[in-house]
Amino acid sequence: MISPGEKAPDFILPDHTGQLVSLSDFTGRRLLIAFYPLDFSPVCNDQLKAYGEIQPDLERAGVTLVGISVDSAFAHKAFRDHLGVRTTLLADFEPKGAVASAYGAYPDGVGHSNRSLVLIDGDGVVEWVHETDTPLDIPPPGLILDVV
Repeated sequence: MISPGEKAPDFILPDHTGQLVSLSDFTGRRLLIAFYPLDFSPVCNDQLKAYGEIQPDLERAGVTLVGISVDSAFAHKAFRDHLGVRTTLLADFEPKGAVASAYGAYPDGVGHSNRSLVLIDGDGVVEWVHETDTPLDIPPPGLILDVV
């Protein structure tokens, strides 16, 4: 897993609308990346809903939240609509898991990212990371709010 103090790897990924989003789009702002395994899985549903509930608190703290998984932009759009959340979801679809790998959030042989959080400052430097022991664990929203 990437460590605090390291420069965050750049990325360019399509969001749920197909628009390309890059790390440099967030220059001058703090970014919280929530890597999660898959759209429409029960635990991921719960995680994204819970994070959607704290999104206004994150925004007040000057933090933009994005979710990244290996699903396609089309799946992300359907997933957002299904959950009723407004979190930007980025598709680490092709090459599969390349961005998650660059951040150390893509375990070998699993086929999807693990459940990890990476907070990046406005200069593109990693401030904080959290990696769960198992994809069944959700990093609690309170933990995020304590950090930001």
